[in-house]
Formats: sequence, C-alpha cells, structure tokens
Amino acid sequence: MKLLLDTHVFLWWETGEARLSSAFHDAISWPGNPVYVSAATVWEIAIKRATGKLAFRGSAVRAIEKHGFSALPVTVEHAERAGSLPRRHRDPFDRLLVAQAQMEGLTLVTVDEQILRYQVPHL
Repeated sequence: MKLLLDTHVFLWWETGEARLSSAFHDAISWPGNPVYVSAATVWEIAIKRATGKLAFRGSAVRAIEKHGFSALPVTVEHAERAGSLPRRHRDPFDRLLVAQAQMEGLTLVTVDEQILRYQVPHL
C-alpha cells in the first residue's frame, strides 16, 4: 500500500506525537509501504510557520529525507483535479492531497473528517 501523509500525520510522525494511532504507526513503519509527503504539505508547513500558527522547527525537507519518505511533487494535473473537486472542504492544501491520492493511487493517512467526505482511499 502506497501512503500519502496528511500534514498533521507527517508532523505527528516527526515529533513523536502520542496522537498518532498504532494503526497509522504500523502502516507508516511497515517496510513494504512506500510513504509520500506532498510538496503541498511542505508549503503548508512553511506558510503556517511564517504566520506563527505552527511552531515546527527544522526543515520539513530534511525530515522527509531522515524518515526515508519520498517527496511527491505537485503537477498541473493535480492542481486541475483539486480545483474541480466538489466543494466539500475549503482547505486548498487538503483538496490537493485528495487529488494527488486519487490520481496517483495512494492511500491518504489522515484523521480529518472533512477529507474523508471525498472518495479517496484512506486509513
């Protein structure tokens, strides 16, 4: 199973947050499951850090590398799909993650109930 981490799951993994469920932990740490982090997640972290909404320290890029995750670029096709999704969720970063998961055959790892309103494989 190829996994795409939602931003909060990526941050929880990086910080060792106790809110990360054992099911998520097991799926992410399983060697047979490639794990992806979207460029949109890195952008969202940078924006929230710059506006003071997030106290994440360090480099998200280095954290992706440190954990052996793969970076997932945002393509124009992803952007077009995200823009055409039904308006079930207002967060553009989350809509982009949904589009990427749908188009790339990824399972989205999230606890965001708004994201789960879309037809997307998820944990």
